[in-house]
Amino acid sequence: MMENGGYVGQYGQEESYMEQEEEWEREGLLDPAWEKQQKKTFTAWCNSHLRKAGTSIENIEDDFRNGLKLMLLLEVISGETLPKPDRGKMRFHKIANVNKALDFIASKGVKLVSIGAEEIVDGNLKMTLGMIWTIILRFAIQDISVEEMTAKEGLLLWCQRKTAPYKNVNVQNFHLSFKDGLAFCALIHRHRPDLIDYSKLSKDNPLENLNTAFDVAEKYLDIPRMLDPDDLINTPKPDERAIMTYVSCYYHAFQGAQQAETAANRICKVLKVNQENERLMEEYERLASDLLEWIRRTMPWLNSRQSDSTLAGVQKKLEEYRTYRRKHKPPRVEQKAKLETNFNTLQTKLRLSNRPAYMPTEGKMVSDITNSWKGLEHAEKAFEEWLLAETMRLERLEHLAQKFKHKADTHEDWTKGKEEMLQSQDYRNCKLNELKALKKKHEAFESDLAAHQDRVEQIAAIAQELNTLEYHDCASVNSRCQRICDQWDRLGSLTQRRRQGLDEAERILEKIDLLHLEFAKRAAPFNNWLDGAREDLVDMFIVHTMEEIQGLIQAHDQFKATLGEADKEFNVIIGLVRDAEAIVKQEQVPGGLVNPYTTLSADLISRKWSEVRALVPQRDQTLANELRKQQNNEMLRRQFAEKANAVGPWIERQMDAVTAIGMGMSGSLEEQLHRLKEYEQAVYAYKPSIEELEKIHQAVQESMIFENRYTHYTMETLRVGWEQLLTSINRNINEVENQILTRDSKGITQEQLTEFRSSFNHFDKNRTGRLAPEEFKSCLVSLGYSIGKDKQGDMDFQRILAVVDPNASGYVQFDAFLDFMTRESTDTDTAEQVIDSFRILASDRPYILPDELRRELPPDQAEYCIQRMPPYKGPNAIPGALDYMSFSTALYGESDL
Repeated sequence: MMENGGYVGQYGQEESYMEQEEEWEREGLLDPAWEKQQKKTFTAWCNSHLRKAGTSIENIEDDFRNGLKLMLLLEVISGETLPKPDRGKMRFHKIANVNKALDFIASKGVKLVSIGAEEIVDGNLKMTLGMIWTIILRFAIQDISVEEMTAKEGLLLWCQRKTAPYKNVNVQNFHLSFKDGLAFCALIHRHRPDLIDYSKLSKDNPLENLNTAFDVAEKYLDIPRMLDPDDLINTPKPDERAIMTYVSCYYHAFQGAQQAETAANRICKVLKVNQENERLMEEYERLASDLLEWIRRTMPWLNSRQSDSTLAGVQKKLEEYRTYRRKHKPPRVEQKAKLETNFNTLQTKLRLSNRPAYMPTEGKMVSDITNSWKGLEHAEKAFEEWLLAETMRLERLEHLAQKFKHKADTHEDWTKGKEEMLQSQDYRNCKLNELKALKKKHEAFESDLAAHQDRVEQIAAIAQELNTLEYHDCASVNSRCQRICDQWDRLGSLTQRRRQGLDEAERILEKIDLLHLEFAKRAAPFNNWLDGAREDLVDMFIVHTMEEIQGLIQAHDQFKATLGEADKEFNVIIGLVRDAEAIVKQEQVPGGLVNPYTTLSADLISRKWSEVRALVPQRDQTLANELRKQQNNEMLRRQFAEKANAVGPWIERQMDAVTAIGMGMSGSLEEQLHRLKEYEQAVYAYKPSIEELEKIHQAVQESMIFENRYTHYTMETLRVGWEQLLTSINRNINEVENQILTRDSKGITQEQLTEFRSSFNHFDKNRTGRLAPEEFKSCLVSLGYSIGKDKQGDMDFQRILAVVDPNASGYVQFDAFLDFMTRESTDTDTAEQVIDSFRILASDRPYILPDELRRELPPDQAEYCIQRMPPYKGPNAIPGALDYMSFSTALYGESDL
């Protein structure tokens, strides 16, 4: 529309020609040269169209006065026929013709104000220029639009983009920015570099630059000179209407090149998406291969159950495992989370760019990695359980081995000289009393031998247990045990033969020293009791609980309660010796102090009794030390339990909160993302608590504590919970970011997204983040999606399922659901659009040449196309021709891209 001599069109309001002139004149900004520039430019513009009708004008304010050439100009530039003009020469004929022209302008949606036919007929220059400017705006500039800007702003942005790469050119307006001529030269060089050598131009030669541009445009582009270089240089601020008119001719002259540029931009956009997707695919493949290779290398170590069968060797393996959990595995946990995040991001980008879903190479699916990771965690758990069990087994083996050695040493000390004694024939030359003494001594030995039977059986039982538990030095244990058993058999045989010899001589030897015999009989079991008590008092033990050490202390207290009776027996035995000494002294019996029935003596019994009494307080101290150790273990249990009972629920609460946010229960996506990142920061801030718990757990293991009744949490469950929490946070952050990306790229509102999420959550009863097919169908119905109950409706639903669940997993994830709900309304590029763009660059040919690609596209994307486009095999093919159609189709189909 025109208001007060100006023009208002669909792209905004152009200020009134007359009002603008008057305002500039009031402010002292009106340059008298402007009217001259406009007159020359508008005249040249009119002639560029009138020459098509074989005519022209010389004086713009005079030649349009009769309205004939004005009507002819409008017919040429519009391609339409105006009413037949009046041929009379009277003033009213001229006014009628001019009115016909003005009525035609008004019929094109332009409202003219303050411009009447009388002013044009009277040759009013200002009104005539205003009318021509209105025509130029309507028919030459109105249709120029760049990024939905007004005609003037669109034309200015077009100039800025075209001249951006050129030195000394900075287009900010349509007056001063064109004074030095470089902007005109840059526009020509950008589209026809063969016409101007821009590198030889200088900002210091504006006249030369302007003449060069105007001459080239007139000679090669069919754009007549509309501006005077001297006027532009000498006018402080050239008239922008004149320059706009001239620049619009450049725009229309290069309109074909503009279409090629638009096509090239679309192709670049598509190729950039594919290149980025390929980079993400390669990154995923690299990360997946690296992680799977690490798991493959780690599994044999975790599955190995070989050790040197020593406690030190197994403890070294346990420390290696702890180092693995603290140092080697955490980076892999992060790598796994990054891998899943990259995969989800890639799939989202592929959906948003209308590309087929990415299928990793065989064995590298996310499910494959998850299964390998689960196998790794199962192997870790089994390996740690084996290490702890092996530690307990080897500890018990060491204890049994020491016990075997101690009992074997004691037995071998007892058997020293016994075989020589039993083989002796000394009884053949004894007197009667000596023979009887020898017989009684042998009876005492038989009693002692029988008493040692239990010890030999204990030694054999310990050796058998060591064999059952696969003690590493079983060979030496078995050899020693066999020697002891063989010797024991020989002692039995020798004892029986000596007994027979003594019985043979019994008929001769009758007298017996009852007192010595009584001593021998009572001293032998007491001595055996002393040996057993001494063994028990120095016996090594291993306990793991307070109950076990308290049981040992109670047994020791019971033993101490028997010491009174033992003291009485000791006094009786010593009394027998004293009685014998008294009789020998009184009766003067030669050799009577020698007890023929036993090798035991009062001194030996007294020494052993003293040793037993001395060992009692030592045993008290040993048990007290162990009690303190178990009390310390109990403290460690409580410390671990107190910390674990705080950490475990904290992890569970964080997991519940993250899950609730991930379900989109409240707030916008940005608020959910903000809250998730806050939780992420809180979780990392909580890591010192986990590390402190690890230190306590290490102390617990080093103290050989294998159970804890104060808590149901174990370090393994807490580690797994911690890793799952980190993974859940990363996964939910990635999912929310992908939803934001989907929302923004699809153009859906927060209210729509909230409605989709609310409907999805309503049918996701178990909060699993996915819907079964029937739940998905109900969700679609709740959103107004019509799915019939007939066979056709079932077929439609199966088609939808194939889109949202391409892998036939039996579930629909929220991202796929959201993508489906917004996909049909999204303006995405298609293979047909890309083919049309290539066809423009190829000048409507079914093939394109490498040089054309290199000329129209950036270097990297041009080479990308050249390397991937197959040769064109159709009719009229020329050497080097490339098939852009099959290439474009492959971008959106199943291919290796």
